Amino acid sequence: MTGYGKVSVVFQGKKITAEIKSLNSKALDLSTRIAPIYREKEMELRALISARLERGKVDFNLWIEKDEEQTALPINASVMGAYYKQIQEIVNEQGIPAPTDWFATLLRLPDVMSRTEIQELSEEEWTAASKAVEGAIDMLIDFRRQEGEALYNKFLEKLNNIAELMASIEPYEKCRTERIRQRIVEALQNIPEVEYDKHRLEQEMIYYIEKLDINEEKQRLANHLKYFKETMENGQGQGKKLGFIAQEMGREINTTGSKSNLAEMQNIVVKMKDELEQIKEQCST
Repeated sequence: MTGYGKVSVVFQGKKITAEIKSLNSKALDLSTRIAPIYREKEMELRALISARLERGKVDFNLWIEKDEEQTALPINASVMGAYYKQIQEIVNEQGIPAPTDWFATLLRLPDVMSRTEIQELSEEEWTAASKAVEGAIDMLIDFRRQEGEALYNKFLEKLNNIAELMASIEPYEKCRTERIRQRIVEALQNIPEVEYDKHRLEQEMIYYIEKLDINEEKQRLANHLKYFKETMENGQGQGKKLGFIAQEMGREINTTGSKSNLAEMQNIVVKMKDELEQIKEQCST
């Protein structure tokens, strides 16, 4: 399921941001981009995300933005002083003119402006970063929960529509027997000099109607609809199972269509197939 979460916290002039997003996937596919100072915690972060998210193509980012004061490169005064002393000695020894702009000259020399400190991750900073990570995951899960509720309601709507459509077939079932009988009798009457046994005709009609009976399909479809609803209420990770149930529902609907032998019933079957197809599209993602 899709989702998105982003949380930032401030720690000693640093803005620490955790961002996580997910797309539909049948398994957990996690990729991460983590600021160098937090690399030592990558396995811990992966374990945390894997424990809280069962599936999805997940992208996780954790980075730092520093304020201008921290971003500015420091001037190494000791190196700058050493350069100044050497240049003065050369000026005095060689008798050449001293620079007219000492600062411009010295600041261009190597290592005068540099950041040489080694970054170490403190427990306090990691605690602050962890809060951002947890908050981003919470936000994504809440996003997914809302999407899941909307999908649940959509499934219920489609299941109820299928049940109502199947129930709407009943009036046509009752008149179907007589229609079939009339068509056969009329066909026989249109054939000249043909005599038939009415008793035998009724027996054949009963056999024919029994072959077209859809009561078993209706009962099985009702059971599948009920089972689909129960499976949805059993929690996460049921997508594959719901897909299998939807396939069984499709078999009963298709059999109903092949047995319909009546335009009005077949039109209803087409509508049921359309409702079911919308369910299958979601189950396959």
